[in-house]
Amino acid sequence: MPVPASTATADDAPVRQPTALRDLLRSVVRYDVPASIVVFLVALPLSLGIAIASNAPIMAGLIAAVVGGIIAGVLGGAPLLVAGPAAGLTVVVAQTVDTFGWKVTTAITVAAGVLQIIFGLSRIARTALAISPIVVHAMLAGIGITIAFQQVHVLMGHTSMSSVWGNLSALPDQIRSPHLSDVAVGLVVVAVMLGWKWMPAWLQKLPGPLVAIVAATLVSLIPPVNADRLEFNGSIFDAVGLPALPDGRWFAFALAVLTFALIASVETLLSAVAVDKMHGGRKANLDRELIGQGAANMASGMLGGLPVTGVIVRSATNVTAGARTQASAILHGVWVMVFSLLLAGLVQQIPKAALAGLLVVIGIQLVKLAHIRLAHRTGDLGVYAVTVAGVMFLNLLEGVALGIAVSLVVVLWRVVRASVHAEPIGEQGSNRWRVTLEGTLSFLSLPRLSHVLASVPDGSHVTVEITVDFLDHAAYEVIEDWARRHRATGGTVVIDEIGGTAMTEATAGPPIRRPQPGIARLLLPWRAHSHHDDGTGSTLAPVLEGIARYHRRHAPLLLGHFDDLRHGQRPHALFLTCADSRVVPNLITASGPGDLFTVRNLGNIVPPNGADMSVEAALAYGVIELDVNTVIVCGHSGCGAMKALLVEAGHNDGIPAAVAAWVDQAAPSLHALRAGHPVGRAAAAAGFDPCDQLAMVNVAQQLHTLRGHPVVGPATTEQRVELAGLFFDIGSSRVLRVTEVDVEILNATPV
Repeated sequence: MPVPASTATADDAPVRQPTALRDLLRSVVRYDVPASIVVFLVALPLSLGIAIASNAPIMAGLIAAVVGGIIAGVLGGAPLLVAGPAAGLTVVVAQTVDTFGWKVTTAITVAAGVLQIIFGLSRIARTALAISPIVVHAMLAGIGITIAFQQVHVLMGHTSMSSVWGNLSALPDQIRSPHLSDVAVGLVVVAVMLGWKWMPAWLQKLPGPLVAIVAATLVSLIPPVNADRLEFNGSIFDAVGLPALPDGRWFAFALAVLTFALIASVETLLSAVAVDKMHGGRKANLDRELIGQGAANMASGMLGGLPVTGVIVRSATNVTAGARTQASAILHGVWVMVFSLLLAGLVQQIPKAALAGLLVVIGIQLVKLAHIRLAHRTGDLGVYAVTVAGVMFLNLLEGVALGIAVSLVVVLWRVVRASVHAEPIGEQGSNRWRVTLEGTLSFLSLPRLSHVLASVPDGSHVTVEITVDFLDHAAYEVIEDWARRHRATGGTVVIDEIGGTAMTEATAGPPIRRPQPGIARLLLPWRAHSHHDDGTGSTLAPVLEGIARYHRRHAPLLLGHFDDLRHGQRPHALFLTCADSRVVPNLITASGPGDLFTVRNLGNIVPPNGADMSVEAALAYGVIELDVNTVIVCGHSGCGAMKALLVEAGHNDGIPAAVAAWVDQAAPSLHALRAGHPVGRAAAAAGFDPCDQLAMVNVAQQLHTLRGHPVVGPATTEQRVELAGLFFDIGSSRVLRVTEVDVEILNATPV
């Protein structure tokens, strides 16, 4: 039996603490240690390849892997994110090395780390996520294409150029004179990487990049093959070197620091968010993660390593391998350090073309067809293309800035663009027109607005439907001036303000964006938006106009929902209410098509002993066939049926006989009211008049009748159906709950 909390003593703490520590150590040994080995095997060839692609010393990639794993793992806020050198920074690092040299580049890495720590302390991590995902996808695609063009030269045994233009222009000559040994080794890596997903599941447990590098290295050892190999002197400690400050060009230095910090931060944050979606454990603290990444970059730069970011490839491998805590990322850094110290000689056996082939595949894989399709579907293909081109042919920061600028222009265009069109309506020759204005109506829309209004024939009868969420004074003046001129020609103009923004507000103060009233407009009575008939005097005109309005404005919004309902209904409740036109069940319950199975009659009456077959059939069908969960009886204020019931005998000559006979079935409700029914007393205490008191008692009485109903009664006893009573007070637009003994005012927020 567990010890109650009240009897626990301080002596329990030393017992529980070692137990928790043992459980943690077991979890680390069972899950994190194996995962760390898998991540290490993936990170090793990637770190070497990224160092080569960045024009950095080979050991700089291993230093970054060690520092990123250990320091970012200890200090970071994303438990399963693995940090290290990333392909996303290769292009900008290579350009920086060409401009400043390696030692100054490491100083830039240190300064970028300081800036990242400031970002984290400022708690602005999520602000970096305001960059459009399309721009980020395009940035990665541009980097990937750049890397592929760069490394394909190395794969063919040549030296890559410093720019995409240079690589493209030199490619034809290098294709004509390849080094066949390097090509063979590189193609082995490409083949293994591309075909790894078709390997047996047991074989796929091994990291594909590692298998590809090992296979290519073995091929390179075959005597006829003579491929160039990696070259470096000493161990990882021998590669450690202090950074150096630039000799002038401080503006370019500061710009490089900002570029490193922004790219590393954005890639880290996006990777952290993506990894959070892959596991159900503790989620990332993004601000703390930036601080950890900044500390790792400071350390990596001080030791002569590459810039560090959170890397999605290693992190996804970490999650897939079963890691539970940050111990896996830390241990992967330890394994890289041990390998670099004890087995550095093996690294020199790896052909350069093998790592080039690895980077070519990684670069190509950064271009996701799914992202291109998404950009096409969302209308952002232009943003994607501009960003890719900018990253490739300018530089990464300018390319991203260009992509952000284009995306802002696209967003601005979409936000300020208004839909303006005019069309004739009614019978041919009726001279009736409709002008529809939708969206955001500002001075930017004036050319289109003026053109459309000018197309309306003089002397015509025009309805201007304004469904806008923003209207400024300039647009107001254009509409008002046109309306005045149009009326002067003998025409008529009716302004139908359907949207949340009114014309009169345009001159009352600064324009304010207001939300659209949405579907609620559909529920306004015809007289609220019908301004003229169709010229024939037909009483059907409001119905036809309402149907036309439904087809224009609401049917497209409900199409998907109705498509789901076309094969049948499964309503939640049977709603028995009065036939009064002022009671709209879906309105007062905020429900939609398919929610309520509605039954209506005068006075919401359930005739006793099955006297009305229509009500009986509806109850049986709703409870038995549709399996509703709730049966609701809803009365309302000012009910004509209740007024008829209150008329004294001998004074009901004005009431149709059929109505009098029907409402007589609610006589038990009148008797209950006069006998002092508790619902009637509660209604009287709340200030309701006798008619409304009777309407509430009638609801309670119908609930009592339903409990004895041969179909509904057993369903309530078996708790398959719940009974509920409501009363709609039309004057206050409030809905009250009525039980068999009381009246309850419902709050706006239900408990």
